[in-house]
Amino acid sequence: MRLNRSCIYPKDVQRITGKSERSGRRLLQKIKEELGKQDHQFITIDEFASYTGICPGLVREYITD
Repeated sequence: MRLNRSCIYPKDVQRITGKSERSGRRLLQKIKEELGKQDHQFITIDEFASYTGICPGLVREYITD
């Protein structure tokens, strides 16, 4: 049984969008602010997909462990 990661990191955002890792950090911070999350909390793949309008299945394809 293989477990899949549920949260998304700036490097993942970089792979998905083609932008810099710094841009990925800014986007994740913006999503946290929009969702009312604290700095220590993570963004899930589904939250990222919902915010960006990208299909969750497509986002999962770009996630590497």
